[in-house]
Amino acid sequence: MKYDVLLKNCCLIDYATDFEGETDIAICDGVICEIGEELNTDCAGQAFDLKGAMVMPGIIDTHVHASAWLGGGAGHKMLALAGVTNALDMSGPGDSVLALAKEQGVGVNIATIEYVRPGHTVQNENPSEAETLALIDRVRQQGSLGIKLLGGHYPLTPEATASCIAAAAKRQSYVAFHAGTSQNGSNINGFLEAVELSGQNPLHMAHINAYCRGLIHPYMEETEMAVAALNKHANIISEAYLSPLNGTSAEIINGVPGSLVTSRCLQTGGFEATEKGMEEAILAGWAQINYPYAGETILITGEDARAYWRQKGTNVSVSFSVNPVEPRIRLAAAKRTNGKFVVDCISTDGGGIPRNVIIPMGLSLIALGALTKKEFVQKASYNPAQMLGLFNKGSIAAGKDADITVVDVEKGEAQMTIVGGDVIMYKGFVCGKGGKIITTEAGEGYVRAKGLEPVVVKLSESAFCKHAEWIS
Repeated sequence: MKYDVLLKNCCLIDYATDFEGETDIAICDGVICEIGEELNTDCAGQAFDLKGAMVMPGIIDTHVHASAWLGGGAGHKMLALAGVTNALDMSGPGDSVLALAKEQGVGVNIATIEYVRPGHTVQNENPSEAETLALIDRVRQQGSLGIKLLGGHYPLTPEATASCIAAAAKRQSYVAFHAGTSQNGSNINGFLEAVELSGQNPLHMAHINAYCRGLIHPYMEETEMAVAALNKHANIISEAYLSPLNGTSAEIINGVPGSLVTSRCLQTGGFEATEKGMEEAILAGWAQINYPYAGETILITGEDARAYWRQKGTNVSVSFSVNPVEPRIRLAAAKRTNGKFVVDCISTDGGGIPRNVIIPMGLSLIALGALTKKEFVQKASYNPAQMLGLFNKGSIAAGKDADITVVDVEKGEAQMTIVGGDVIMYKGFVCGKGGKIITTEAGEGYVRAKGLEPVVVKLSESAFCKHAEWIS
């Protein structure tokens, strides 16, 4: 056999090669080996006729959750079903991400960064630079790319926040930020503060739409403030998600929500930020509890949701429909004067949280004319690959990794997910196993010791570290 897999009659959309048209794609030994018309089916171990489907480089989701703390092992199956081939877990704990990848992996490649949380990974809300550097060194040696500041949920002081970002830059380590400090919350003020605290250091600003919910100003005014700030700060790389749902923790600590985001979401729905308020919100359907079902996670409300929440001691995830539609569209389409996108990537903040909607929402943006097909591919695959230093992904061309997403346009869903030449999902059936861990050279040995295969990236060459140069 000349080919391991042959994809026939593909409507291929590729941003990097500026290709849009019908062709065949052949895969050998995990990479794209040939692209052309009328490739011979008899030469292939497996052949698929994809007439009518849209074929694109594998979706790379730069904000998911797939740890026991948040998202859970179900995230792997849910990502494959959504057409995702590679993903960045945005909180950890890293050891939990690795363990679940080994136990419940379905072929999706996962990177992770470790949360910075007072009383857990640092002593308090004002960790010293030495403590932060020690945390960064430890988690990188354990396979993580770096750290995430959970300011919206568990804030640090502004000074410590700035110190963490600077410490990551010293180590050429990844650092992401859910904006918010002890002075400003997860809103437009917290976002603007975060931008200033970053200085000129590299920073991944998480889910830009989360700061444009109308908590301080009208939400479209907040959106334009966010766009203007990102335009002025080329050191910041960013993503935004397209679901109306957020995701947070339903855990109650000493009678009130442990997360500040949860408190604000309850208040937005007209409920008290208390244990009683959470219970009332669940019964009323405003708070939607994440519930495991058939190997995935679904959202439930009412009496069943309350019972499950109580059964788990309140320590479960919850979703609220708090993201207005107009900011989501504007942030997906906004461009700089040079034509580059203001917000670099489309993400989900999903994984094990049920809002993996890159394909259906992305197709809607294409139908609206907010994005072209190539621009959708750019934001869902090419840009994320550059962001994480996955330079052999994000494009379908000879020699590139055979990470491919096949889209059923009529149904608005993934038809097939291929990672490294292996079909891991086909028409709703998840058939992949395992998965690799995206890590740095510092974590390569640790990942192997855990029985997993590493994909080693060099962050210093990535668009995360070179964002200003990359968008110029």
